[in-house]
Amino acid sequence: MVNGTAEQGRIASMTGFATLEGAAPGLRWSWEIRGVNGRGLDLRLRLPDGLGALEAPLRKLLSDKIARGSVTLGLRLTRSEEAGAGGVDAAALETALNALAQVRAAAEARGMELSRPSAAEILALRGMAETAGAPEPPEAARLLSEAGRLIEAFLAMRLSEGRAVAEVLGAQIDRIAALTEAAETAAAARAVSQAETFRANVRKLLDTADLDEARLAQELALLAVKSDVTEEIDRLRAHVAAARELLATGGPVGRKLDFLMQEFNREANTLCSKSGDAALTAIGLDLKLAIDQTREQVQNVE
Repeated sequence: MVNGTAEQGRIASMTGFATLEGAAPGLRWSWEIRGVNGRGLDLRLRLPDGLGALEAPLRKLLSDKIARGSVTLGLRLTRSEEAGAGGVDAAALETALNALAQVRAAAEARGMELSRPSAAEILALRGMAETAGAPEPPEAARLLSEAGRLIEAFLAMRLSEGRAVAEVLGAQIDRIAALTEAAETAAAARAVSQAETFRANVRKLLDTADLDEARLAQELALLAVKSDVTEEIDRLRAHVAAARELLATGGPVGRKLDFLMQEFNREANTLCSKSGDAALTAIGLDLKLAIDQTREQVQNVE
């Protein structure tokens, strides 16, 4: 296992989702975790007030299991119906009624008439409602155990999606390999026309006055170098082998695959610029398209 993220030979996607619910007398809670693509590891935790002590161990749980992606984990606590509602604080009510009586008596003594407050208005006074005691939050050990199960479910979903991505990537790498072989065949087939082109260029040089034999050799060597795509094809083959090895190794290989796609694209661009042949150019363009499609899928890999 590499950094705890995926089993050997298994690719994980960066996207996933999982939920889990728990309950205790007077209290219910729900966990949610979701992940999307990211350049690095970005962890965001949303915890209720009073449970901030869970943040450090939760971050460790996540970072031990996940190497890359933007991951949000949230916990929501709600009071259940069985927690019960509060009543009226009798002492507060008596105090309020006495105060109202004093105010009314003082107003009447001055010839003022006050409207009588309604029961709803009296109950709305501060401190009038008697609230039931808040239920105790669940123990941290229980919550962390649940978080562990939640993360495992999340990782299972990432691996499930990763299997589908790996299948697509494998097929696209095979496509790039086939196009590389086709490019070699096309390069060999253009040898005849390329030789004729060389002859024509040599004749032009020979027709030039004051021909310098050293310059002639230099020009011929330059023409050969400009049209030789052997190195590009060899490097494309090497990149195909490296990509297949990464897919077989598994684990968090997304960054390496992304870098490899840049190398693929560089060789395909050079091949097109050197081709000098319609058939080889067409294959080079197909290569560029296949590489671009592969890179899109690589963005999902952890």
